[in-house]
Amino acid sequence: TSDHRNSDPYPYQTDFPQPEGGVDEDARSDVTEGHDEDVEAMYEGEYQGIPHPDEIKAAQRAARAEARKKARQAAAATEEEDLAEQYENIMEDCGHGRFQWTLFLVLGMALMADGVDGFVVGFVLPSAEKDMCLSNANKGMLGLLVYVSMMVGALVWGGLADKMGRRKCLIFCLAIDCVFSFLSCFAQGYGFFIFFRFCSGFGIGGTIPIVYTYFAEFLQMDKRGEHLSWLCMFWMFGGLYASFTAWGVIPHYGWGFSLGSEYQIHSWRIFILVCMFPAIIALVGLVFMPESPRFLLENARHDEAWMILRQVHDTNWKAKGEPERVFTVSNITTPKNQDDEFIEIQSDTGTAFQRWTVRHMTLVKQVTLNHLIADALFLFPSYHGLSVWFPDMIKYMQYEEYESKVKLFHRERVERFHFNFSLVNQIHKEGEYIHDKFMNIEIKSVKFEDSLFENCYFEDIKSTNTYFENCTIKNTVFYNTDLWEDSKFKDCRMENATFLHPKKGCHLNFQEENDIVIYMVSFLGSLATLPGNIVSALFMDKLGRIKIIGGSMLISSVGTFLLLLSFNQGAVICCQCLFYATSVAAWNGLEVITVEVYPSAKRCTAFGVLNGSCKLAAIIGSFIFAKFIGITKIVPIFLAFASLVCGGLLATKLPDTREKILE
Repeated sequence: TSDHRNSDPYPYQTDFPQPEGGVDEDARSDVTEGHDEDVEAMYEGEYQGIPHPDEIKAAQRAARAEARKKARQAAAATEEEDLAEQYENIMEDCGHGRFQWTLFLVLGMALMADGVDGFVVGFVLPSAEKDMCLSNANKGMLGLLVYVSMMVGALVWGGLADKMGRRKCLIFCLAIDCVFSFLSCFAQGYGFFIFFRFCSGFGIGGTIPIVYTYFAEFLQMDKRGEHLSWLCMFWMFGGLYASFTAWGVIPHYGWGFSLGSEYQIHSWRIFILVCMFPAIIALVGLVFMPESPRFLLENARHDEAWMILRQVHDTNWKAKGEPERVFTVSNITTPKNQDDEFIEIQSDTGTAFQRWTVRHMTLVKQVTLNHLIADALFLFPSYHGLSVWFPDMIKYMQYEEYESKVKLFHRERVERFHFNFSLVNQIHKEGEYIHDKFMNIEIKSVKFEDSLFENCYFEDIKSTNTYFENCTIKNTVFYNTDLWEDSKFKDCRMENATFLHPKKGCHLNFQEENDIVIYMVSFLGSLATLPGNIVSALFMDKLGRIKIIGGSMLISSVGTFLLLLSFNQGAVICCQCLFYATSVAAWNGLEVITVEVYPSAKRCTAFGVLNGSCKLAAIIGSFIFAKFIGITKIVPIFLAFASLVCGGLLATKLPDTREKILE
């Protein structure tokens, strides 16, 4: 036997049957490796249409990779479903009690801070424009930049909350708002003031997406619709708080103080300080609140999530008088890390730019789901456009009424007269004033046209909206007045006119009456949303989100037609209250359905995109509606009606999420 083995160097060829084709395919590839192309091209099956063994192996490898990919996707879907159901069961076991109500109050104050911030600029602008010499262009820029900053804040903080955590990002948002709101109180120049308000808006703009997402992840399914709707009421409280405090603080100019002649702190700045209280309270409360356990589970932080869920369980049942109940959950399914889903993409895609494009296009597709953004875009231009149009329309009516009472003096001649009484709402044309004295008086909304002032004396004059046009000023002295040549005199001829100790710059008129009608209008408008908030909270789960949204928008669209019958301030205020009362339920429904329709890993991002889109629509709506003030009511009313009807019809396409577990 040994001789035979020695004589035959390849005994296995006779001991075992040879594979079909003579030589094993793997051996063939190993043996022929490194041969030249001419030899490889002589594969005999090539001429018979038989695939090359290497091609067969490549196809088999691709099929196995595809099967593994599908298996991973199926497993991930099952795992995700298991986590959603398991989390819902845990929240039901934890119950709804003291913990949720404490979080409700803390997040409610954060939402209230957002509501307050929406009113601050509008309330301080009438005083700030005089304090900082704001032109009409600057006033418009201030309002625009605040909304732009809130839009950017919603987009940025919404995305970061899905990466860094709900609680952490909300603390950052409120801290930024508090810091820059405080700085804006002391900014004397327009540039610094607008910069600080922009930064404040960037911070507070992220609160709405985070607040609703954060609270929803601590609620069980049958409590979500009702309690998220109750949470919406805090935005109303923010409007009431801002209106009430503005009414109580801003008209009291004496509450301010000054540090020298250049550093003035007037009452409108104190109002901004008072408006910071809700944000400060929410910020302090968040220090004692935990992170969302759902976010922690999505990021594979199992132990932290378990500890927080146990805290929720023990807090609630201890408050209910059952401290002996034990948190029985010992194992929670932890989903795959979010980065794992892109492993296959990264292996199949060549460049970093292509991988970035794939990731973000996938995110955009997930975020723009289910017509939510389109529905909000239809609602928000009409809602915010009308909310701007109402107070502006009232101001315009006041202006028209004021103009109708103007007193006209034509070609009057006044000589050696002492004006010791105020001049209000007057027009003097082609008058002559010789050797007259104007001393220690207020001149409000007065215009002198084509008039002559000769040998006159002006002393201690406070003027508001007062101008001299095409007048001749001869041998006249202006002492300690705010009537100075560069701003109050238009195309006037000055002959030996003297200005001594002029009050240059812009100064608040402390004697001027503050118009409380605007504060009252905002207060009543915010209060009018109370019935809509209550109805939406009580019926959100009974009627469903779709009926609440669609019904609210269609009913409010009908109510807009009543604006055609409003010819005085009282009628406009009544229509405003009716519109707010009927349309707020649609907003509450959109907030609820947004947190329910998107998965946890993208919930804040989607909400941020939605809220940012709303802010953009608000800017467009405000611009369009403001253009028609004093021109016509038909166009704004028609635009509001059309957008509300389209939004109400589009709401029927939204998914019903009443019985949906948070994914």
